[in-house]
Amino acid sequence: MEKIEHKYVQVNGLKLHMAETGSASSPAVVFLHGFPEIWYSWRHQIVAVAEAGFRAIAPDYRGYGLSDQPPEPEKATWSDFIADISALFDALSISKAFVIGTDAGGILAYLFALQHPEKVSGVITLGVPCLPPGPMNFHENLPEVELNFSFFHFQKPGRAEADFGRFDSKTIVRNIYILFARSEIPIAEENQEIMDMVDSSTPLPPWFTDEDLEAYGSLYEKSTFRTALKVPYRSLSEEFNIKHDKVEAPALFVTGENDYFLKFPGIEEYVRGEQSKMFVPKLETVYVPEGTHFVHEQFPDQVNKLILNFLKNNSS
Repeated sequence: MEKIEHKYVQVNGLKLHMAETGSASSPAVVFLHGFPEIWYSWRHQIVAVAEAGFRAIAPDYRGYGLSDQPPEPEKATWSDFIADISALFDALSISKAFVIGTDAGGILAYLFALQHPEKVSGVITLGVPCLPPGPMNFHENLPEVELNFSFFHFQKPGRAEADFGRFDSKTIVRNIYILFARSEIPIAEENQEIMDMVDSSTPLPPWFTDEDLEAYGSLYEKSTFRTALKVPYRSLSEEFNIKHDKVEAPALFVTGENDYFLKFPGIEEYVRGEQSKMFVPKLETVYVPEGTHFVHEQFPDQVNKLILNFLKNNSS
């Protein structure tokens, strides 16, 4: 990863960290990470995209990784993140770019495209499709037995903090990666905390190395999880001033066949029935056999090929 440069950009009163590679004169591709991810989530993609002739940029959101914490992390919003990405474009003199997001970064990518269509050449999301604009309620119809899903634990102020507070950052990331890489929604036993769902002897996914874990752990050691718990988990009811009800830019959705997110009530039917096309008319969906929620880290070569084909086919 010696080709990757690390920079800080002043955005809305905060210094945002970003990883960048590729020529500044090349078409830009902005990568938006999820949770418990960071810019490092895109380590396989940004070099491949730059080598194909694009400028690859992967920021850490405010409060994540090497970026500054907002003054009050518990008050962070999706709208703050959208404003930061827009300001980042301006600071880097990027008039238009492809936007690629995974997990919560996929939600952010579509929110950004809806609010700033003039800045978006195309959208790719991994793991999370384009959902109807507005407050996100895809988790509200889980059966009673599944109310111990990690999602709900993370939403309750104080509970996740107490759970996480028993462990170092590396252990927290390790446990979440193991849980979210499975094909089933992670459901705790009654009165069981999320961190207790993973035994210390459980191996990491084979595609996730000790070096990767060390990188994630050190970055979250710096940032902690205060902002990360607020956005996305405690901001799903946020309402937005959406300028447009459709994303007219070309779009690609890549999902692993074994992604646990497909197990949310109605999500697999929504995806396979191509209902996202109501909001993204130019959407193509690709399924990756054996792929999990971290499909771009699990099968980087396959995902890189899909990304590069999309970028080349939609570049003027």
